[in-house]
Amino acid sequence: QVQLAESGGGLVQPGGSLRLSCAASGSIAISISVMAWYRTAPGKQQQFVAQITRGGSTTYADSVKGRFTISRDNTKNTMYLQMNSLQPEDTAVYYCNIPLGDSWGLGTQVTVSS
Repeated sequence: QVQLAESGGGLVQPGGSLRLSCAASGSIAISISVMAWYRTAPGKQQQFVAQITRGGSTTYADSVKGRFTISRDNTKNTMYLQMNSLQPEDTAVYYCNIPLGDSWGLGTQVTVSS
């Protein structure tokens, strides 16, 4: 019932920054409590990146803590991921997710390379 659409991925050099967006639409989007970001690197398992509650409480994976910032605009049903100090190890397809209902977007590619 909820559709998710990611955007903002691209190619950056090590140390660069990107800002990802995830727009949610549907009949229950306004009542979503928790939204999260995951990523999948080539040949590797899906990895949790960060999550945020409707009230603004955040949780980060150790690998991105201090470099990434998750946020959301409840009036627009949109979640963001500000990615700073990007490293080649951050290269992956990034997906937004609503854990309750297991809704996923199609993903956006982030490539960090010199």
